[in-house]
Amino acid sequence: MPKSRLRKKSDYTPPATATAVKISSGRGWVAPVMLALFLIGLAWIVTYYVTSASWPVQAWGNWNILVGFGFIAAGFGVSTQWK
Repeated sequence: MPKSRLRKKSDYTPPATATAVKISSGRGWVAPVMLALFLIGLAWIVTYYVTSASWPVQAWGNWNILVGFGFIAAGFGVSTQWK
């Protein structure tokens, strides 16, 4: 059986004009929305306590605390999308 000819392969040299490309994940909205939800929730709870339960919604009573924590929880939910 005849042997095949050996071919010498040249070493790979990357092109000189190659530049690093920054790949964006497209999730620039996550941090601002997350922080906004945290701040809205915090402001809701602080407003409720400072105004002695007359603001933001007086008819809801102590449910205002749950609404504030709901905004904060939504902020944590959005934070799972951050890369």
